[in-house]
Amino acid sequence: MSAPPDPYTLIERFPGIDDFRRLRAVAGLSPKAQSAAERGLPNTLYGVSILHEGRAIGMGRIIGDGGLCFVVVDIAVEPEHQGCGLGKRIMAALDAWLKANTLDTAHVSLIADGEAKHLYAQYGFADVGPASVGMHYLVRR
Repeated sequence: MSAPPDPYTLIERFPGIDDFRRLRAVAGLSPKAQSAAERGLPNTLYGVSILHEGRAIGMGRIIGDGGLCFVVVDIAVEPEHQGCGLGKRIMAALDAWLKANTLDTAHVSLIADGEAKHLYAQYGFADVGPASVGMHYLVRR
């Protein structure tokens, strides 16, 4: 007896602005302004989407300068589809792209929220402390 068809499809294309903003919101990530998404998303080096019945329900992307530094960002899966291995599928695609498109001296980083650190550890990401500390800066006007 054959296995039922996989209801999820991974495509090598990052979602559009509306899906990007929706997925960030439903996955509990910080909201991003429409204008910021319009400016930033075209600069994606590589991105993937997970589709379910033709609708984007997961995403992940890589940003950076293309040579020295790369950052894994915007990993999100709709809550009702979490626990199905979709985060692993997203990370496997991003990891494969990094292995095929970076030089040995490239620096790849990410910020792990909560328990997601366990997923990222499966792909070689490690806590940089105590030698280094992750920091961020919010522009205040």
